[in-house]
Amino acid sequence: MTLAGQRVQPDRYTIIPRTISFLLRGPDLLLIRIAPGRGAWAGKLNGLGGHIERGESPVQAARREILEETGLVPTNLRLCGVVLIDTGGNPGIGLYLFVGEPAPGDPISGPEGQPEWHALGDLDPQDLVADLTELIPRALACYRNEDAPFSVLTSFDEAGNPRLTFDS
Repeated sequence: MTLAGQRVQPDRYTIIPRTISFLLRGPDLLLIRIAPGRGAWAGKLNGLGGHIERGESPVQAARREILEETGLVPTNLRLCGVVLIDTGGNPGIGLYLFVGEPAPGDPISGPEGQPEWHALGDLDPQDLVADLTELIPRALACYRNEDAPFSVLTSFDEAGNPRLTFDS
């Protein structure tokens, strides 16, 4: 693949690449409670992640984001899903979803928020960023069963609520 062969066309749909990761320790899942003042999701629980920087692969970005947000080094990190988020215009979001386990240690908080361990059976949907109620079970099933990564398109209804369409 050469650069010339990529046929970059500025008028076509573009995406911002990001990662989201979930770490497991036994029956518990590590999520981050988004810090106050950090936008529409402040106070909600989300996965660990953020933007992929120029020159990084998705897994390199996931590792960096986990370390920045928790101080933990991930192990057994595995790509479990790819989410295309249609924002209704340009750009969209290309989200690489990973699941792994942390090396021994306790998470530390930072400017992004407070990392928190949660028992999988005790997750309150009202506490989560909206699409996580559908993404977490599929991601964990992929990781545990060594299934192929899933693919999903996220769009939004008129009220701004996510609609996830999974490929079979």
